Amino acid sequence: MQKKIILFIIGIIVLAGGAYSFLSRPKTVVVTITEIPASATPPPTAVPAHLPEVLPLAKDPLKRSIESAGDYLVRQQLANGELAYQVNPLTNDRSSTPSNIRLMGGTGALYTVCRVTEDLSYCEAGDRALEHYLSNLLTDPKHFKGTCLYTNGACPLGGATVTVDAIYKRWQATGSVMLQDKNLLASAVDLGYFIVSMRRPGGGFYHSFDPYFAGTVNPSYFDPAYNGEGVAALLQLYEMTGNSFWLENAREVNDFMITQPVTEDYGHSRALALFARLDKLSKEDQAYAKQIADLVIAGQIRSLNPVNSSIATATKLEALSALAQALALSDDDPAWLDREIRTFITFVQVRQFPDNDCSFELTKDMSERYQGGVFSSCDDPSIRVDGVQHWVNGLTLYLEYQGMVSK
Repeated sequence: MQKKIILFIIGIIVLAGGAYSFLSRPKTVVVTITEIPASATPPPTAVPAHLPEVLPLAKDPLKRSIESAGDYLVRQQLANGELAYQVNPLTNDRSSTPSNIRLMGGTGALYTVCRVTEDLSYCEAGDRALEHYLSNLLTDPKHFKGTCLYTNGACPLGGATVTVDAIYKRWQATGSVMLQDKNLLASAVDLGYFIVSMRRPGGGFYHSFDPYFAGTVNPSYFDPAYNGEGVAALLQLYEMTGNSFWLENAREVNDFMITQPVTEDYGHSRALALFARLDKLSKEDQAYAKQIADLVIAGQIRSLNPVNSSIATATKLEALSALAQALALSDDDPAWLDREIRTFITFVQVRQFPDNDCSFELTKDMSERYQGGVFSSCDDPSIRVDGVQHWVNGLTLYLEYQGMVSK
């Protein structure tokens, strides 16, 4: 009898331990994939809904800075299409952990340079890079919707958005969505399905997805630009396909975003400019745009400190230039932004080699090799691909804005 009691007590302890172990395990969040109605799927075609609408560029010497940045990207490109992620021009050191997201952003910048200069050699370089980085696209219908850009063990939301952006910029520059026998529009739509599937029930997006096993999101991972970039990518898909499904999803996320605290969000700023051009801005949208601009300007003193990063300042330029476009397209005078934009341009411009406000001693070989690259700061002379990307994006948005208001 005593032996049975002891066995019974041991059994209770084992069961209690098992229950505790089960309840105390880290919880994973399984993505609830947003159902995408069949009516949202564009017909299988390689032909966009219409030709790209590009804003005219003002005649300005800044075009030369854009071309020089493109020259840097091409000069550093490998034969297989790979772009230079990060280089220290003083030591020629290239040791770094590359980000496929930033490198895809650099690919999109090449297409923008191609459009600005009307020189197809930059588009050809962009095609070499795009072919190289498209190998990281991942599709697995059993585990998740659409297609993602796999990088560093996960599928970040920003990988899908920046790939849509690169395809969109190629379309703007060439009018084509075919890369040899690959239908880039179909790839962009599949990336869009992934973006939509990452929407949070309460608003916004999940920002990272683990494609292994059943597929899970990391609910605590957050990037401050991903929500805005997600909305911008959906609007780019709307422009390319003419399908209102993408506009409706962009609107719903944007309605959530304008209820949130204001940040210096260049991604949301670009989205607001696209809303203004492709649809419209509500009074609430315009008010939020001005709040973003005010916050960017309020941080100007700190951002222009010599030790600060030109990458961060280039994103401020990108944000203000996009917001200027958004306000101008909404018949709201953005002239109050002009002086601030030019200030940010001046700050980054003196960090585009061979200019350097840190008085680095550059040899002739250094100047020729790294000309056009934008270094980060006097404490960090490295040239990173996203610094060049944001510089090209910001200057192009500004020249488009100047082209609008100078008519």
